[in-house]
Amino acid sequence: MQAQRAEGTKDLMGREMRAWQKMQEIAANVFGPYGFDPIETPAIEQLDVFVHGIGQSTDVVRKEMFRVFSGANFARVLEEGTDAKLKAKQRLALRPEGTAGVVRAVVENNLVPQGGVPFKGWYAEAMFRGERPQKGRLRQFHQVGLEWLGAPDAAADAECIIMLMEFFKQLGFDLSRLRLLINSMGDPACRPAYRDRVKAFILDHADEMCDECRERAELNPLRAFDCKNDHCREIMKGAPLMGDNLCDECAEHYAQVKRYLDAAGIAYVEDPTLVRGLDYYTRTVFEVEVPDAGVGSIGGGGRYDGLVELEGGKPTPGVGFAVGFERIVLALEAQGVDLGADAEPCVFVANAGAELREEVFALSHELRAQGVRTECDYQGKSLKGQFKQADKLGAAYIVIIGGDELAGGKVKLRNMATHEEQLIDRATAAEVIAAL
Repeated sequence: MQAQRAEGTKDLMGREMRAWQKMQEIAANVFGPYGFDPIETPAIEQLDVFVHGIGQSTDVVRKEMFRVFSGANFARVLEEGTDAKLKAKQRLALRPEGTAGVVRAVVENNLVPQGGVPFKGWYAEAMFRGERPQKGRLRQFHQVGLEWLGAPDAAADAECIIMLMEFFKQLGFDLSRLRLLINSMGDPACRPAYRDRVKAFILDHADEMCDECRERAELNPLRAFDCKNDHCREIMKGAPLMGDNLCDECAEHYAQVKRYLDAAGIAYVEDPTLVRGLDYYTRTVFEVEVPDAGVGSIGGGGRYDGLVELEGGKPTPGVGFAVGFERIVLALEAQGVDLGADAEPCVFVANAGAELREEVFALSHELRAQGVRTECDYQGKSLKGQFKQADKLGAAYIVIIGGDELAGGKVKLRNMATHEEQLIDRATAAEVIAAL
């Protein structure tokens, strides 16, 4: 049977690989001036990193996270019917999102010591979730995100949002066609009472709501605002709103975030039903949609002031966001933007005879040393065959090394678009071509 990629995965190559690389370049250019450095955490972590951080009641942990076992441990789990007897270090999972792993790294490496400066890191990594594959939603997908730990100020929330919108702008989005949603989810001082009110509301309407929402009433009632069932969403329009239940400190924090955004000229829409899918969020949450692209949210984030403690660290505030690469590419295409534009045209060095192959080898290396993308023949093709190969590669120029020209210290340069030809000095050919 022919080898095939796993369902819900995709090979990144050609235009898509160039788009992924371009996104990372733009991320470095946008986040770097704010003091963020790149970080990469393992794709495989102890299961508890995600259970503690994301929350046992979330769909990510309950339904979507890929569990990982060694062959021996998998056999043991099959035999015993449970993994309860495995040590914590033996119960592993593939990374479903970036924040929990970064926080684990910060705690384990003491990157925010007491009295120390905040940690600022950004990442570009593959994530894994066992979802039903569909447009813009894969089982292995890619995200760019950043995490800012140790900064409780509302300015950090606002600057994250400002960076996010600047990132989208530099990717090529028309910001007037994006929709930035913001909300506050409160904190441990005010959210528990609010959760109880939402739970009571759901239970009062239990006979009208779907089975999943009735289950959410016990596990995470705020997730009912995100239900995909239209009837449930209609019912939830009458549910209590967090904005009416914020404590004074959370209300002031949210108001200050909005003042900073207003001062920066960032347009936003307040959505009192906006919740994020992971349990660790507190206070500010935000999300960006592209209404006319048909892909839903392309990124979002918020504040998570209690997550470091859940991962075993000291109380440390945090805020960050992540954006989905695959959805962004689809959304950009809907706006007529090709992030993975054609590769830089190459120069093809051809030889008129096999005896000139060493000259081709030498000039190719000279061109590459000048930063010129260079191709040549490695299959012993005729000169006509080399011209066809150069055309297939989309070469902008072809350099023809012929015996007569070379004897006079020259090579022939042909413009593949205009077919114009000229003789140039062999000694300075690399510098001349690099300057074109």
